[in-house]
Formats: sequence, C-alpha cells, structure tokens
Amino acid sequence: MYIPRDNEETRIEVLDRLMQSRPLAALVTLGDSGLFATHLPLVLHREADGEAILRGHLSRANRQWRDFSPSVQALAIFSGPEHYISPSWYPEKAENGKVVPTWNYAVVHAYGPLRIIDDPAWLLAHLHTLTDTHEAAMPEPWSVADAPADYIAALAKGIVGIELKVERLEGKWKVSQNKSESTRASIEQGLEALDTEASLAMRDLVEGKRS
Repeated sequence: MYIPRDNEETRIEVLDRLMQSRPLAALVTLGDSGLFATHLPLVLHREADGEAILRGHLSRANRQWRDFSPSVQALAIFSGPEHYISPSWYPEKAENGKVVPTWNYAVVHAYGPLRIIDDPAWLLAHLHTLTDTHEAAMPEPWSVADAPADYIAALAKGIVGIELKVERLEGKWKVSQNKSESTRASIEQGLEALDTEASLAMRDLVEGKRS
C-alpha cells in the first residue's frame, strides 16, 4: 500500500483497535483463477509472544478456500472511518481559492500465509469466540449454546475455518495531517456541523492527530 510518511500509523495498539472495532475485512488471495476477495468478519488473537493471528470461516461453497496459492501471502483489509472533505471548509478557499476536495480514511492491511482448518472442534470454539465478541454489547446476549447442538453441528459442516498468521501490518491514517492547524480546526468544525455518525468519527480522528 502506498503510504506517505505523514499518513503512516505504526502503533500496534492503534492498528489492533481498528481491526477489533471494524472486524469486517476483505480477504484477498491469489489463485489459479486470479485474484479473489471475500468480505467476512475476522477475529484478532494476540498470542503471549505478541504474534497476531486472524481467524474466521468461509462457506464450503466459496471456492476461495480451495483456489488460493499457499506460497503467496493473503491480504486482509480492514476499513475504518472515512469521509469526504469539502474544500468549503478550508480557510484558503476565501483567501486564494486554491483548494480541492479530498477523502479522509483509516485502513489497516494485514499480510500473511493463509491456513485452512477443517476441524469441527476448532470451528465450534471459533464460533463461540466470534459470537461472544459481538454479542457482548447486546442487552440479552445470544450464545451458540442457546441453539440445539445438533443444529449448530449441521450448520458447521457447511463452513471451513481459516487462519491468517500476520507477518506484516500496514496502517494508513489519511486524516488531514498535511494541513495547517487552522485548516484542521476548520475541517473539524465542518465535520461536526454535519452531525452524522461518519462525520463525527472522522472529526475525532482529525482532532486526535492534532495532539
């Protein structure tokens, strides 16, 4: 990924936080049929030694798990907050008119070898972890154990597990770091005035980069 120096994010805790808060990733692999991408939730596991492993599952009907080159690293793309940035928010618009629109965003790319796991016990443990993670904030969390065991076992036969051992992480935070303090403050005000979930999330990122 092309990352200008101002936009590079290397703090592991920041990269992990985005992957955990925005777990729906695009898993990209290369196989005999070319590039293939699947959108799926991935669970980040940090081992005691700091090694990162991403775990998920694919439908057996999805040919990606059969058609990929193990010798070529897979890529998981996690997309964070993003928003259009209007030149109307720039003080320079009134001063000289030399402004153009842009798009702000935060993304993490995780690279590593992909492993297929066809083990019922592993799959059941993964489904418990995946579900418990995303049900934690629910008023009445649902558990895999709430469904009949034979029902879950039958459904699990239709999926295969995947593990991506992360060998390289890239983070790109394009959040107006190249702008002046006054321009960034004006961008924050413009985003805040829109008062949407997406605009406020980007406002927070722009504001965070000022500290």
